[in-house]
Amino acid sequence: MRKQYLRPINILGFTLIEILVVIVILGILGAVVVPQLLSRPDTARVQAAQTDLRTLSAALDVYRLDNFNYPSSEQGLEALVQKPAGFPEPKNWNPDGYIKKLPTDPWGSPYIYERFDGQISLYSLGADGAEGGEGIAADIKLRDL
Repeated sequence: MRKQYLRPINILGFTLIEILVVIVILGILGAVVVPQLLSRPDTARVQAAQTDLRTLSAALDVYRLDNFNYPSSEQGLEALVQKPAGFPEPKNWNPDGYIKKLPTDPWGSPYIYERFDGQISLYSLGADGAEGGEGIAADIKLRDL
């Protein structure tokens, strides 16, 4: 049997300079990208509120198709989850409800629902929880979507 001799394998690695260059590049990228990502949560919250308003609006439209009226302001959005009492009486209310549970806006406040003259108003007060405001503190209204 013939002996095989193994050749030494050259092990290549990174030099300290190469590692430092990579760390500096990652640091620069982090300094540029992280501030961009940190400003996105506010935008995401506004978009989540808009999506919730569209979902609630669609559920209210189905409620209206079944019962010929939107729930009253007193019955509120809770009428989408549990059969409401009072006027107008929902004669064809879906026993499964129209949504599983009421969402709160991304800032933890309930969505505001009002009905007047057969029309509905549905909105979130935004980040500040008060009427009006600008930027992310602005009210997010269904009619503006």
